[in-house]
Amino acid sequence: MSKGHDRYHERNCGLSIFGKDLVRRSGAHCELCGDHGVKLHIYEVAAVSKLPDLNHCLMVCDVCFMQIEKPKLQDNNHWRCLNHSIWSEVPVVKVLAVAILRRVAEQDFWAVQLLEQVYLEPEEREWLAKVELP
Repeated sequence: MSKGHDRYHERNCGLSIFGKDLVRRSGAHCELCGDHGVKLHIYEVAAVSKLPDLNHCLMVCDVCFMQIEKPKLQDNNHWRCLNHSIWSEVPVVKVLAVAILRRVAEQDFWAVQLLEQVYLEPEEREWLAKVELP
């Protein structure tokens, strides 16, 4: 196997240790759209350290995961749900929601209006500057 594949697999195994904590925090709901009763994935935002960090992870459903990872399949109307996520008390949820809204705002004015309402702490703004969506 390639070294890249090995590192990817090792990272995912490291993230899986957060599963129970993330399910508890999210209430078994997608932390972006709020969907429940569906398969959830651990999504890591802007990994900055060698070791996985719980504070950089959130639970997302298949729909959100695919739309983040494959922007060509993005349904901007799905992201209207972010009007709740941008007010999350969990920084990683808030930062990812704002990053997604910025991408949507390039095409839809409603996202621009929603972004005008967002308040980010200085640390969240610094983190957001480092987030690069696929």
